[in-house]
Amino acid sequence: MSLHIVRLGTPRGKGEGLRLGTVRRPPRGVPKAEFASRDYYDVWLPLLSPSADLVAEALKAEDDKAWKAFVRKFKAQMKEPAAAQALDLLAALSHTTDLAVGCYCESEARCHRSVLRELLAERHADIA
Repeated sequence: MSLHIVRLGTPRGKGEGLRLGTVRRPPRGVPKAEFASRDYYDVWLPLLSPSADLVAEALKAEDDKAWKAFVRKFKAQMKEPAAAQALDLLAALSHTTDLAVGCYCESEARCHRSVLRELLAERHADIA
């Protein structure tokens, strides 16, 4: 059993399990009934997405300094009780079931899912 970090909208990997969309907005132009069948997500979990202001900041981050500022602010958001509890739950579930969390960004290196990977690893999640 493990937790996968994925790009939403890409083909599902073997053993990926339930796919959680940790994004602020649903995919544009895709009917809600088709989110799962088009490999976006099975369940929407915007609680683990940066705030709208932080999403805008991340998209504008052109250098390492700006990206590090985004990461620091996003980590602070993930310390809020509800977000921290959700991360704890996902980390615990990763030891008993297959699941995936993801975002639309092409590169994980400049995506909040890289931060989620780090936060989940700190909680001893079983990450694929």
